[in-house]
Amino acid sequence: MAEREVDEQKRSTLRQFAALGAVGPFTHLATDDNDNDARNGIAGYLATTPGAHFSKLRDDLDLGTGETQHHLRRLQNDGAIESRRDGDYRRYFPANEFEEFEQVALGYLRRETPRGMVRALLTDPDATASGLASEIGVSRPTVSKHAADLERAGLLSRADGYALVRPELLLTLLVRYADSFDAATVRFAGEADKLIRLDR
Repeated sequence: MAEREVDEQKRSTLRQFAALGAVGPFTHLATDDNDNDARNGIAGYLATTPGAHFSKLRDDLDLGTGETQHHLRRLQNDGAIESRRDGDYRRYFPANEFEEFEQVALGYLRRETPRGMVRALLTDPDATASGLASEIGVSRPTVSKHAADLERAGLLSRADGYALVRPELLLTLLVRYADSFDAATVRFAGEADKLIRLDR
């Protein structure tokens, strides 16, 4: 593919995400400088994919490492986005949009196994470790390891089986950002109305 075609494809991707940001909390970012497409593209991307880590954001937007670092730094300095450390990752969010619990939750929901466990527990709150392992196709020790991580993060209680903390909020995050996760979450979101218990 010619370099010009690659550049145009990249600009098109950035403009698509910039358009998403234009209807969100990022409309004030518009400037006349040459970096406008990239910064608005990142802002729009984070509006639809909050909690994305650096490498995913860079790769999905087809940006260079230095370019991504530059624009993220500018956006943070401008107060448009914020970030938090999550193990080996730094995750990025629209500024002032999410409380700490939500940021932590989104970080874990961006990981395949914890996301699968949360979906399974929302569907069946009485699921056991064996049931979770079978449902998401991992071993019991893998479930135990991730359950311990989720408990340390304040998203799960293991006092009496496995119980999600603030399940309604976790459900809301999964449904609202389903398209940014995976096909299984999109299917889950399509049936989420069955999980809303009006008698709570």
